Amino acid sequence: QVQLVESGGGLVQAGGSLRLSCAASGRTFSSSAMGWFRQAPGKEREFVAAISWSGGSTFYADSVKGRFTISRDNAKNTVYLQMNSLKPEDTAVYCCAAGPIVRALAEGYDYWGQGTQVTVAS
Repeated sequence: QVQLVESGGGLVQAGGSLRLSCAASGRTFSSSAMGWFRQAPGKEREFVAAISWSGGSTFYADSVKGRFTISRDNAKNTVYLQMNSLKPEDTAVYCCAAGPIVRALAEGYDYWGQGTQVTVAS
């Protein structure tokens, strides 16, 4: 079993940056694919980024490609989401998730964190 705790959210001006962290506990973190998803008020949850267990493969939603970077440190049991050039439409609760296979579908992940709020002011 994997427990996930996100941190690093907050309020930032448009064009600014934030780095989210997702700390994991449990033996299977280093063998788990990790994903970031977000959900804005009144909207469906959407895929943001994902990374394979080794970090060798990464995937991004078109809306964040070139602005966001996902990475992981298996020695620290942590996955990161570096967010640059933030836009007001990036405002959402961001959650990390762990699963057996890297994919863009939420159904592919078994464990979820509670989320951290990101608010981008215009």
